[in-house]
Amino acid sequence: MTGGESGGVHRDRPLPVGLRRVHMVGIGGAGMSGLARILLARGGQVSGSDAKNSRAILGLRTRGARVQIGHDQSALDQLPGGPTAVVTTYAAIPKTNPELVAARSRGIPVLLRPVVLAELMAGFRTLLIAGTHGKTSTTSMSVVALQHCGLDPSFAVGGELNESGTNAHHGTGDVFVAEADESDGSLLEYRPDVVVVTNIEADHLDHFGTREAYVEIFDRFTECIADGGTLIVCLDDPGAAALGGRCARTLRARGVEVVGYGEGTYAESAAEVPNVAVLEEYTPRVSGGAARVRFAETIAGDERRTLPLSVTLPGKHMALNGIGAVLGCVLVGGGLGAVLAGIAAFGGVHRRFEVRGIVDDVAVVDDYAHHPTEVRAVLTAARDVVAAAAEAAARDRGPGARPPGRVLAVFQPHLYSRTVDFAHEFAAALDLADEVFVADVYGAREAPQPGVSGATISDLLSVPGRFVADLSALPELVAQRARPGDIVLTIGAGDITMQGPEILAALADRPDGSRTQVGEPAG
Repeated sequence: MTGGESGGVHRDRPLPVGLRRVHMVGIGGAGMSGLARILLARGGQVSGSDAKNSRAILGLRTRGARVQIGHDQSALDQLPGGPTAVVTTYAAIPKTNPELVAARSRGIPVLLRPVVLAELMAGFRTLLIAGTHGKTSTTSMSVVALQHCGLDPSFAVGGELNESGTNAHHGTGDVFVAEADESDGSLLEYRPDVVVVTNIEADHLDHFGTREAYVEIFDRFTECIADGGTLIVCLDDPGAAALGGRCARTLRARGVEVVGYGEGTYAESAAEVPNVAVLEEYTPRVSGGAARVRFAETIAGDERRTLPLSVTLPGKHMALNGIGAVLGCVLVGGGLGAVLAGIAAFGGVHRRFEVRGIVDDVAVVDDYAHHPTEVRAVLTAARDVVAAAAEAAARDRGPGARPPGRVLAVFQPHLYSRTVDFAHEFAAALDLADEVFVADVYGAREAPQPGVSGATISDLLSVPGRFVADLSALPELVAQRARPGDIVLTIGAGDITMQGPEILAALADRPDGSRTQVGEPAG
């Protein structure tokens, strides 16, 4: 069960004829830009379109892609001879998009991104990371760990790795690592060898309608695992553990092994699933955390079975993600010791507890969390960080050390439907902060809903908080409240990420004596 040796060179593998000239609608998106990078690296010609310029588009142009800003049927004519296929996504691009309409009228095949990615994975040993939360972090840790093993995996990640500054790569090894996004059900296109499921919790109800329909997509995904493959589930998540329990017998009937990891909080719902990586201890640190993990002999082989795991991102949930990544990497050919070293060296992912800067000992951190459970996890991690910092300060400076820092949350809801569906859950999660600023809803693909705004959540808060409809007013308001030792978190999947530098500038510009005093009302 420890995986075989990696071999074979795929860099010169020719693309299928239908993917040699591809046009991509919405090419600047995280998933689409990564796919474009791989197509270009494998010798394909790529054109695309998007609503606006971005760093991702600039990077693709330097690699030879032709990209038009704005959606128009003329975008299909950028490649000599025209495209052999047009690639799109369910969620982001409406069927009425003029390029899609023109492609169908011209008889050009319109393919979904997962269909193309699945074709590019053919011939590789595939490790896919699935789950409601933690996919990008777990996938990214897996990539860096396999690179640390001396392998050169191909990968497609939903965020930029800090080590490489990219979200995709066509490697020379025989392993392909990717996220399996469940948001529109398209993960059923894949045929993976190894799957890690981090957690399962109701989300994307705008697409699925009910929690039951959402959960069912994961059951159907397990049926896509190749014969002889492995399903890895987190036994500290009720949804993932229940999935393992439901699927264990049917999957084993065709040679798919089901194993678990974690402390085993919900192991009773997965009685037939062995815990092959038991989290025995977790200690938060100022930067990241330290864990002790007891591995089964099938994973550890001849190495010591109880080993330390160091993670550079804070929170026990990140330690669990790290363990899932370790198991996935070992099962596709990585050595356990080298994999653990790679996890410890992992430099993080853009917008996953990303420190944007520190001014006057106030740290501004950005995170992509946009579901109540993700918000709860990132705020819990922030509380661990300020507590660890306070303990370190007390040791260094004695009883005269300053009071512990606080956690200030600057949250932007993502999607009107999600705001309505989870308003109470969001408020309960945000109550973990000391103060909360709620921006207006980032609608993304949705039209505004009457009566739905950031106030839908802020009105439910128990801690001091306010709704700030004008983003331009946020930086000064936050700077007025922050004091040394605090962590300010900008949280959400929309353009709230742009507020980090603005808050840092406001902190730097505030006059002496403008810092809030302990016990002042938030206003």
